[in-house]
Amino acid sequence: MNLITGGGGFIGSHLVHQLLASGEPVRVLEHPEAVVNHLPLERIELVRADIRDFGAMRNMMHGCDRVYHLAADPNLWRRNRCEFDEINHKGTLNVMRAALDSGVSRVLYVSTESILTSDEFSGGAAESVRLGEEDMIGPYCLSKFQAEQAAFQLAEAGAPVIVCSPTLPMGPGDRNQTPPTRLSVAFCQGKIPVYLDCKLNLIDVRDVAVGLVRAMQRGRPGVRYLLAGHNCRLIEWLQILGDIVNRPAPRWTIPYPVALAIGWFSELWADHISHRMPSATVTGVRLTKRTMHFDPSATYDELGLEAPRPIEESARDAVSWYRKQHWI
Repeated sequence: MNLITGGGGFIGSHLVHQLLASGEPVRVLEHPEAVVNHLPLERIELVRADIRDFGAMRNMMHGCDRVYHLAADPNLWRRNRCEFDEINHKGTLNVMRAALDSGVSRVLYVSTESILTSDEFSGGAAESVRLGEEDMIGPYCLSKFQAEQAAFQLAEAGAPVIVCSPTLPMGPGDRNQTPPTRLSVAFCQGKIPVYLDCKLNLIDVRDVAVGLVRAMQRGRPGVRYLLAGHNCRLIEWLQILGDIVNRPAPRWTIPYPVALAIGWFSELWADHISHRMPSATVTGVRLTKRTMHFDPSATYDELGLEAPRPIEESARDAVSWYRKQHWI
């Protein structure tokens, strides 16, 4: 039995379908309040619990052989910043300790590319990157870094824990609008008149799902596998989207200090007035100063992965799905 925590999320839902297509049994763990009607409920075992509840996590492991841990808060802002640590860091510890206590054969922890770069990183291979807490930007990145460190420490002690780091996933099915999708939808709606220049790596979410399964099958404990796709600048992604929705990409860049000020003001407004997701976040703006261009060839070679699908295909499928949701 494969347990997928966060199986109702963007990457998780595609992983569910990938495993089912291979004839694998799937148990999905989701938060009690999460919407899951988009999942093939008749073909999976659905269990609801909070990863912050260690006892519940131990109960989830009964009969499971492999655990994919994806459950996390992927946003860059929360009104209660402490919840990043409670969910992303301590929740991960609960899942991994419960899994290992129950004797599962392998645990795969899904990390993030946003903790792989420092101010000195200029792009390239990142599988062996080791940074410190001082390199992390904001509470989201810190919480994911601490969770990843815990995963590596367990692996060093002999636990069968593998780490995968996807870059920014794009494509259909992002019902909760993670930050990359939120930006893409906003552009398609004509709400992005200017842009902040930055270097990105985008990968189709369906390729991420394939990579996670392959890493579980072939990956070595204690090793990070970098699931990266296409290096590009933000303006190039907006131009690709613009060609599909017949909308010109913005011509003007916004200066970094102005963007940072907007991020601070937006978070201040969200913290004290609206209590809703801000239009810009300080963490998001600060991350644009770092190079997010990667070379995943070592991962692709070891796992036997095919080249990622064209970025234009991901964009077309994403826009088609946005339209079906009546977002654009």
